[in-house]
Amino acid sequence: MPRIDTGDTAWLLASAALVMFMIPGLALFYGGLVRAKNVLGTMMQSIVALAVVSVLWAVAGYTLAFGPDAGHVIGGLSFLGLRGVGSQPSAFAQTAPASAFMVFQLMFAAITPALIAGAFAERMRFGGYVLFISLWSLLVYAPLAHWVWGGGFLGPAGVGALDFAGGTVVHVNAGAAALAAVIDLGSVAGTARERSFPTTCRS
Repeated sequence: MPRIDTGDTAWLLASAALVMFMIPGLALFYGGLVRAKNVLGTMMQSIVALAVVSVLWAVAGYTLAFGPDAGHVIGGLSFLGLRGVGSQPSAFAQTAPASAFMVFQLMFAAITPALIAGAFAERMRFGGYVLFISLWSLLVYAPLAHWVWGGGFLGPAGVGALDFAGGTVVHVNAGAAALAAVIDLGSVAGTARERSFPTTCRS
């Protein structure tokens, strides 16, 4: 029977903290790339990603990514609202509490939309950004995390892809979303088309 290892648990939580510290670091980086009047808004796009995604991850994101597999496509709803995610180990972290593993995965779920924000710095309204990351986290990130890490068709249970550092789930995923956003928003030079979603900001 799996048993909790205090060293494994401490390392998992420390790793989660290190990923979380990357988010304000990313905010400072992006804030240094924009004009002075847009620094605060650009930095807040990274910080708010942690807040918004934390709520969504607890409510539905975690169970969609790491719930019982349904057709190798999506996780089931057994962990909806973090039901049953407590101090006992899980299949994904057999020597650490399931709650610690959930927090570790939450940090990756939070930093991924923050990475996307750099593609449309100064060009998307704050409300549109919050709506975008909310929908994207549930409809894109969570299913892809399940495909690779949660028992889906891309992972060891499927074609055998290994993604230890988030190269697919985080970086390829964020890069593809950033490219799609840039194509939709148009040129940086001010020729972006006005849309109801996402809403661009002219400055």
